[in-house]
Formats: sequence, C-alpha cells, structure tokens
Amino acid sequence: MRPRTWVLVLAAVFAVLQLANVSGRDTPDSKNYLSYALSLRGDNKREAAAATIDYVCASKASIAHRNQKVNVVRFHAPSPTRQVREDCRAAEWRGVDPRLRAGQTGGHTVPFMPERFMRIFDVRPGYPAFLVPFLVLFGVKWGLWAAGVVIAVAAGVLVFLILRTLSVPVPLALTGQALYYVLPCGTTAMRPMTEGLLLALTLAAVWGCALVLHGHRERTGLVLVGGSLLALFTVKHSQALFLGVCLAGAGAVIAVRRWRRGAAPGRGVVALAVVGCGAVAGTMLLAKVLHYPSESESLQDLLTGHFARPDRTSPWPEFLHLQVNFWGEWLRRQLWEPLFLAALAAGAWGVWRGRRRAFGGFLLGAAFTGILTQAGHPDINIWGERLIVLAWLLPVVGVPLLLESVLRDRVVMPAQGHPDRAHSMR
Repeated sequence: MRPRTWVLVLAAVFAVLQLANVSGRDTPDSKNYLSYALSLRGDNKREAAAATIDYVCASKASIAHRNQKVNVVRFHAPSPTRQVREDCRAAEWRGVDPRLRAGQTGGHTVPFMPERFMRIFDVRPGYPAFLVPFLVLFGVKWGLWAAGVVIAVAAGVLVFLILRTLSVPVPLALTGQALYYVLPCGTTAMRPMTEGLLLALTLAAVWGCALVLHGHRERTGLVLVGGSLLALFTVKHSQALFLGVCLAGAGAVIAVRRWRRGAAPGRGVVALAVVGCGAVAGTMLLAKVLHYPSESESLQDLLTGHFARPDRTSPWPEFLHLQVNFWGEWLRRQLWEPLFLAALAAGAWGVWRGRRRAFGGFLLGAAFTGILTQAGHPDINIWGERLIVLAWLLPVVGVPLLLESVLRDRVVMPAQGHPDRAHSMR
C-alpha cells in the first residue's frame, strides 16, 4: 500500500478503538467549553445549561454503571444509572439555577461557577467554535466524540508529515504517528477539553519549523508557524505566549551557538526566532487590549480554590512555596513509575544524536511548553497529567529520530540504500 494509505489505516484503527468510550471522557471543565459551544450554536442560557447537564450526568451514570458491573460485592445489584443521573442533575441545577435567576448571564458560558472563574473560559473561544459544526451535525454526545477523533487523528497525521519533511523513512514516520495515538497524547486529545487542539496546533507549528529548516519551503513554514500561534491565542492565549517564548529562545540559543563556532546563524533560524518574538509581543498586547484575566487573577484562582476563599494578600511567595512542594512530589511519583522520564530521555537522545539539531532545538522548545503549563498550575490532582501532555511531543517525534539513527548505523534503510525504491518510500 502507498504511505498515505497506511496513514489512513492507522487513523481509522484509532477512530474505531475510540468507540469503546463514547462517553465518560469529560472532566469538570468540559461543561464550560460545551456550554460555550452550545451558546455559539444559538441556544439560550437555560437550553445550554440543560443540554450540558444532561451530557455530564449521563456520562457519570455510564461510568457508575460500568464500575458497578465489575464491583466484586455489588456486581449483582440493580444498575445505579438512574439514581446517579437524577442526583447529578439535582446537584448541578442547585448551583446553576440561583445564578441564572440572579442575572449571571453575561458571556457565553453557563454560570456553573463564580463569575470571576467563568471569565477565564469566556476568553477561550477557539475550541468552542471548533465544536459547533460537530454539535449541529451529530448532537452533543456524538458531536463531542467526533470532534475528539478529528483532532486526535489530525495531530497524528501532522506527526507523520513532520517526520517525512525531515526525510525520515516511511515506516519510522508511521511509528511516530502510532506513538501519538498510543501514548497519553491520544487519550488526552480525545477528552472534550482544549488540550487536544493545543497539541494539534503546536504540532502544526513544529511542522512549520521543519519546513523552514529542512523542507526548503521557508515562506510556507513561517506562515504555518504564525497561523498556528494566532490560532493558539484563540484557544488558550497562555499557550501562544509559552510557544512564542520557547521558539524565540530556541532560535536565540541556536544562533548564539553557531556564532560562537564561527558559522552564520542561518536565515531560517533567525526568521523563526523573530516570529516567536512577534507572538510574545502580540499575545501580551492583545490580552491587555481585550482585558483578558491577568496572571495575578490566574494565581488567585489557583490559591483560592476557584475563588471559593478570600484572595491571598501575598500570592507570589505562596505560589513559589507550592512550586517547590509540587515538583518534589511530582519527581517522586515519576521515579516510582519512570515511563514518562524514560520517554523524554529517549526523545531527547534522538534529537541530539540525529543530524537535525537545529530542528531538535525548536522541538525541545515546543515540548517545554508542557513543563511551563504545568508550572503555571502546580496542582497534583488536575486530572492526571493533561497539563504537561505537550511534553510528550518530544518522544513522539524524537523516538523515531532515535530509531533512524540507530538503524542507519547498523543496517541500510531501503529509502537510503536503494535508489530504485526510494520513490516508493515517499
């Protein structure tokens, strides 16, 4: 089969496997994004609240039913589905109804939480806008599932395109696509949250870097990087800021390193650094002009439990103290189950050992945005590792590069050693 056929086969297999969990993927923030999307679809606040609550409670009931079926004590008891759904609906409406009656109807989201907290989601229209066509065509349950599949599949295809732009043989490029699906990237991308779209857009920016540095399509690559950063601003402006900082930093480090060796920095490296700097300045300016919540507001949200307690008078010392505690506990847990650290090490080794260190620097920068995102929210209980999930992009792209370098040293790859077959590998 042609490479594009294998790409489609992998994508189709992943999509079929996701039918095992059509519901039960949501997190507490999912209802904020869903209600925003329903508002964009044209639903009024009560209609959006009813549809969102029905989806969330049906999900909880489904999970309760599945858990009860394998409970060693209660597996023969009646299904708790109906009771869980009714209790969930009652609890959600107890929080929402008084706020609606009190006139908390500004913005696009349903007031599931205090107004200050909901403002954080009101400035993230990108993901809800992406959901609207799926909700219109398939309804809430299947629309969210289909949107997740499209986002995850697209990101996997982007991994393949990045590796092929770097002239990695097709089998290893397909390996990268498969890694994206089987590692936590794929699982996280399927959740009705912004992380899946953040992953896809960050990969699009990384592909742009590959096109600039190795694809001989500098203008196309720069447009792709700039467009991805602009789209990231609408999805989650902090990610646009972090990625801009990391791209600018990577470009600066590479340029200085080359300059100290007596070589030219390279036009592509400088151009990518300039685009990163532009993204940083543009994000900060737009966020101020549009009156987006500041970093101090986000800090108060973190330290007050979503504004359930009075604001802290000295938040920064407490935040730094929490950082120290968080990363100590995070490292302890990682050493207990070191898969993530081992994957990061393998990806970094692949980047260092390969022949594409300039690209590797920008890949490291993109992956480092996951560390920055986690550092901005040092909460060990935020739904597994979804905040740091962007760091998984390093092994997803780096491990195929490592395999390529190992195989190149030991065997002759078909695309490189047999010119008559090279065309079939593209």
